[in-house]
Amino acid sequence: MKKINPNKNIIIALIIVLIVVTVLSLTIAQRATAKKSNVVQSVINDTIAFVDKAIQAPVSWVENTVDAVQDLASTYKENQQLKAKLDSYEELSQANKNSEREIANLKEQLALNTTLSSYEKVTANVISRSPDSWQDYLVIDKGSKDGIEANMSVMAKKGLIGRVIEVNRSSSKVELLSSENQTSNHYPVRISTDSGELFGLLKGYDEDKNALVVEQVTGSATFAKGDVVQTSGLGGNSPADLAVGTVLEAQSDDFGLDKKLYVQPYADMYDLSVVTVIKRTVGE
Repeated sequence: MKKINPNKNIIIALIIVLIVVTVLSLTIAQRATAKKSNVVQSVINDTIAFVDKAIQAPVSWVENTVDAVQDLASTYKENQQLKAKLDSYEELSQANKNSEREIANLKEQLALNTTLSSYEKVTANVISRSPDSWQDYLVIDKGSKDGIEANMSVMAKKGLIGRVIEVNRSSSKVELLSSENQTSNHYPVRISTDSGELFGLLKGYDEDKNALVVEQVTGSATFAKGDVVQTSGLGGNSPADLAVGTVLEAQSDDFGLDKKLYVQPYADMYDLSVVTVIKRTVGE
């Protein structure tokens, strides 16, 4: 077996070191003078740059993908939060509208109560109104314990809407002027005109015209559109001077003998949430 000469190995190593040192020296000297690298260094630098780019490309792609996924997740979360806020905003907006409507109704009722200073009044909330009898009846949250009695007049907002027909301890049923019951809810009324007063009987409701109907009109005064209609107090079933509405138009009755007046009611029969029951005239 051939032995390895250690002296020979040392000589080879020294030669390699000498070559490397020489190349480095020449490279440094050339950069210092020409300010650019030689061919060998350029090849090495380009090789390192290519390898670095090849390694960096998938790393950058993975990082970009992760960032994109995170951004997408963040966007989805923000979108869900915005949707929840939007739903909440719509609910809050509707609640505000309902509150504003209720406040407006209460203000109108307060204004009505201020004008009815000569009457004892009870303010009540509408707690029930059946769809199948929407035009006829409603139920309020005041009853006999609050001093409510049958035949008491009921008003809402600006005008008369009906009368109490049934009284319980904590609730009462109100028959509306728009009721189809032709045998009840008749109110003696007075029409104030520029030439005097007319009297008649409020006996019905025309749903097509959205108007109350006054018949059996007596008196020689000439009426006009916009004349004010109020309760007359005749008959004793209702107080006098309760606002009803204004004259809308007139027609001859079915026999062509008497005039039939159509009256635009002050109160909105479709939108009733708060009402006022007229108990009695003060001092009566």
